[in-house]
Amino acid sequence: MDKDNLDNDLPHVAFIGRSNAGKSSLINSLTGVKNLARVSSNPGRTQGANIFLINKAMYFIDLPGYGFAKKSVESLQSFCDIIHWYLFDSDHKPRVILIVDAEVGPTSSDLEMFEELQVNSREIIVVANKVDKIKKSQLANQLKKIAGIFEGYQVVPYSSDAGVGTRELTEAIFRESKIN
Repeated sequence: MDKDNLDNDLPHVAFIGRSNAGKSSLINSLTGVKNLARVSSNPGRTQGANIFLINKAMYFIDLPGYGFAKKSVESLQSFCDIIHWYLFDSDHKPRVILIVDAEVGPTSSDLEMFEELQVNSREIIVVANKVDKIKKSQLANQLKKIAGIFEGYQVVPYSSDAGVGTRELTEAIFRESKIN
């Protein structure tokens, strides 16, 4: 991550989640730019922090996924170092979009990240991604379960493929970032 590109007063919105949770697809659908963030069906495609200046108003930071990825131990440690520095040690203090796979539900890795974000007083919006993969008869119960786990935090149901949640997440980002 080139910190010199980030040294200004624009707000930062960091996208974090497990490998293959759909972070890059979410950024593409949220911005309406199909290939802005590189997408792959293989976990671990994002191998560094990708920085996107959005409408000259804020930065979107696409962070590497945590959890499963077919990478070397050194590469995985490098991902962890990038994530930790940016989220907790840098001066940027980003607002964080924590992306969980709605079908799988929050994993222990998701809950560890959530706890660390809370301990470090980060603004958090939880996105329950890939809601289109859940049977309609089970969706309400699954979303209620996820909302219960992240009680007190906004949980936005989202699907890049089905176009669900774009307006709600955009409103939450602008509301959270206090951008007029």
